[in-house]
This record gives sequence, C-alpha cells and structure tokens, in this order.
Amino acid sequence: MKRTKFYNIHKKLNAKIVEFAGFEMPIQYSSIIQEHKAVRHSVGVFDVSHMGEIFIRGKQALDFVQYITVNDASKLFPGRVQYSAMCYDDGGIVDDLLVYKISDDEFLLVVNASNIQKDFEWMNKNNKFGVEIINRSDDFSLLAVQGPDSLKTLQKIADIEIDLEYYHFTKMKIAGVEMIVSRTGYTGELGYELYFEGDEAIAEKVWNAVFEAGKEFNIQPVGLGARDTLRLEMGYCLYGNDIDQTTNPLEAGLGWITKLNKSDFVGKNALLKAKENITRKLVAMISEEKTFPRHGYDISANGKKIGHITSGTVSPVLDKPIALGYVEKDFSAVDTEVNFVVRGKDFPAKVVKLPFVKK
Repeated sequence: MKRTKFYNIHKKLNAKIVEFAGFEMPIQYSSIIQEHKAVRHSVGVFDVSHMGEIFIRGKQALDFVQYITVNDASKLFPGRVQYSAMCYDDGGIVDDLLVYKISDDEFLLVVNASNIQKDFEWMNKNNKFGVEIINRSDDFSLLAVQGPDSLKTLQKIADIEIDLEYYHFTKMKIAGVEMIVSRTGYTGELGYELYFEGDEAIAEKVWNAVFEAGKEFNIQPVGLGARDTLRLEMGYCLYGNDIDQTTNPLEAGLGWITKLNKSDFVGKNALLKAKENITRKLVAMISEEKTFPRHGYDISANGKKIGHITSGTVSPVLDKPIALGYVEKDFSAVDTEVNFVVRGKDFPAKVVKLPFVKK
C-alpha cells in the first residue's frame, strides 16, 4: 500500500482509512454528511495526492495529445485546462482526465489514481510522435480546497492575487511553497487544486497553513466518502463506476468533449459508427421514496429491466435518493418514469436533468 505525504496528519485526525487505488486513503474524518455540507457551505480540504501526473514534452507534444484524447487540445493556450478522455480503438474509455497546457512543448495530464500505470503504458504504446512521456505521480502532493470560502482562505497565504477563471491555472507560492494552482474541482463549488513537490515536512507546512487560514470559516478535512457524494450531486462521472472500457463517451453523456470533426485520434472511427447507433444512455434519476440506490442495482420500467445503476446515494443536500445509470435509449428522456430495483422491490423514480443540486 502506498501512502501520501499527508498520511500521518490523517492518522492524527483519526480519519477512517481505507484502501483505494493502491493507497491508504481517508474515507471520512467526522461524518460524510458533515464533511459534504462543509464543502457546500464553507470550505473543505481533500488530500487527492493519489491522482496521477504525467508530463508530455517535445516538439510534437500537441500532436500527441490530440491523437490520444477526444477533445480538441488545439484550443488550449498556456494556463488553460481542458476536461477530456482517452479511448481505445473500439471507442471504450481508457480514462477521463484533465489536460493542462504549460507551453507549446509541454502538457500535464492528470489521470485517475487507479489508472496511472495502465494510462502510462497506453500512452507509450501510442507514442508515434517522439515525445517524452514522464510519469511524475509519486513526486507531487495534491490538495483540493473546495467551497464558497476557498478563495478567501487561500488568498491569505498566496504571494500574488488569485485571479483564476474556471479551468485555468497558474504558478504561484502558497504558504511560501512554489506550486501549480488550478481552478477545476470535482464538487460543483468554487475551488482550487494545489500541485506541489517536496517531502512530508513541506506537505505538512502547506496543510497547516491552509487550515490556519481557513479557521475563521470552520474549514474541515474531507475524505473520499464526501468527495463521492459531492460529485454525484453534480452528475460528474467516476471512472470504474459510470465510465470504463465497456462504455463510450457518447452514451456516457460526454459528447460535449468528443470532437469528432477534429483530426484523427484513437477511437475516432469507432465513435463515428457508435454515434449512428446509440442504444443506451447514462441518465440522472431521483426518487421520492425512502431507499438507497447502489452501484449495480437494476433499473426497470413497465415490468422489465431496462438498465442498471452505476452510482447512487441519498443526496445530503436534497435528502432524496439520487443515481446515475445506463438505460435503454427509449427511456432516457427527462421526466421518464422508471424504478430502482432494490432487493427485488421496485421504488419509483424519474429521469431528471443534471445537476441534481443547482448552483
């Protein structure tokens, strides 16, 4: 098991530690609901150092990124971030990721923790452009500071004014430590990601400075449990649950990042064919019933199975069961009535438009 450089802090805070993507990670510190609401109403901090950082360098860095991702990386400029995905030849998803353009000759790809090695090998297999592909995942610590008071918290300990638009990044010092600060997030709230190098002492210095700065806002440490409920309220996909090798981005509602009119990329031909024959769609569903929809449960309509739940919870904000799941295309329209099948019993639900929690 790997440990992040914040592991000793998590232990001191009596976090409940679980195995996740080969790491010992905090799933919660107090309660998932309390941590979830801290992010929605004030500010919370996630240790997400298990995420992967892979650098692409070389004269044809853009050509390579264009070839392995579905979005149009030519639209990026230095300081801009893009949400994208990588697909296999058959259109199945290798991973979803963030693409950071550092310069014309350098990109940073931030990938999911459970996919780091697989992604790295897949990138190397598709490197026909002579670029350097450098996996620096173990070198970086990563904190996500999320919530309405995140900017006020970080500005106190930043060396320059933090003036970042959504999906932009810059280099600056926080608590005297040089880092990449980006504004992306996985919660639907205002929030920032802090990427920095250094040993445990530097990691603890940054953590302590952030928590001291956020004390007046009742800043909270937040585990993977609330990270999951927060992203689900916004309808953000989780690799391994909602998307994987067996799903393509078009049926997963990621058509908006899939630029089929750009130059050749891995999976393009398969996706062009898939576009003509979409048989199922990933939809958002909500119920008024007292139940708990879970990954893998069936979805039914008119007495027959029409799909399955990929992610489900009871929304801490709405106090209602919410879920994402794949259903047959005929049942994918908003307001379609469906059922969650929980232990053999049908619980009425309906298809709704995302996000579940309007910001």
